[in-house]
Amino acid sequence: MKNLSLKLDDDIFQETEELLSKLEKSRNRYVNEALAYYNKIQKRKYLEKALAAESKLVSMESMDVLSEFEQIEDGEG
Repeated sequence: MKNLSLKLDDDIFQETEELLSKLEKSRNRYVNEALAYYNKIQKRKYLEKALAAESKLVSMESMDVLSEFEQIEDGEG
């Protein structure tokens, strides 16, 4: 496990402390869970962006292949 020092905005810290007292959860556990959740969201966003870019490339390649087939058909007709 790694030690970490960070600075939080006062309002975020206060809100977190209020929640922690209600949840009866340690600050350390809460921050670990929050970061794990945020990491999943960020990974999903990155993957969606990467898949969209790949899909666009595949789409453009498909259009090129279709165009080549049309040229072949036009040459034969």
